[in-house]
Amino acid sequence: MTVPVQRKTTTAFFVQAALSFGIALFAACVAIFYLPVGVWERSFLALSLLFVVTSSFTLAKCVRDHQESTEVIGRVDQARLDKLLTEHDPFKVTTTG
Repeated sequence: MTVPVQRKTTTAFFVQAALSFGIALFAACVAIFYLPVGVWERSFLALSLLFVVTSSFTLAKCVRDHQESTEVIGRVDQARLDKLLTEHDPFKVTTTG
């Protein structure tokens, strides 16, 4: 059994990413709140911001999943699984005796 290589994200990088996301989201919310437009326009911008945030999380997950699927270890494990599946014969009768 192979153990996948774990990439270590430093705590400082994680904190920086989380803080920059939080500050950007907060600044956009404040800007939408103080924008001199009507309630409908403000609501549209808020929903647009929500859509951008959720889409960015989805995109980040897709990029991560694609990157993980192309790793060497993942490809080796997939090849082993494919080999086991092709060699398996569910109709093979084994006799003991």
